[in-house]
Amino acid sequence: MMTASVAAGVRFGLVAARFNGFIVERLVEGAREFLLSRGVAADDLLLVRVPGAWEIPAALDALAGSGEVDALVALGAVIRGETPHFDFICNQCAAGCARVTARTGIPVGFGVLTCDDAGQAAERAGGKAGNKGEEAAEAALEMAHLLRSLKS
Repeated sequence: MMTASVAAGVRFGLVAARFNGFIVERLVEGAREFLLSRGVAADDLLLVRVPGAWEIPAALDALAGSGEVDALVALGAVIRGETPHFDFICNQCAAGCARVTARTGIPVGFGVLTCDDAGQAAERAGGKAGNKGEEAAEAALEMAHLLRSLKS
């Protein structure tokens, strides 16, 4: 676990889906609380809302190209339904997030839950399985430091 003030001066973009907002809001809070506790200034946190997980990669890409962020965190929740729609959304969201990092060199912490039901999602959004928003923010911070050190 990283200690306080390791994130001072690092600018973060959080991209959060509105769909399944009852879960996503808990992921956003986990990510925000983690980053603020590590020294990120509130002014260095930019929260962008998108309709759903499908739209997350487009917003990440726009933020990465803006020059305004050093790291990104994708936050969403896709809950399996009765059709294959779940698989298409999950696969393309994950692939799109990976492409943003590969294309821009800006790390993306992946905090998009892909769960079979709302109970599983709740467990991963601050329940007994932790908060995957916090974990995604921690991964993005670590990768921002790593990538910065490899460039110098």
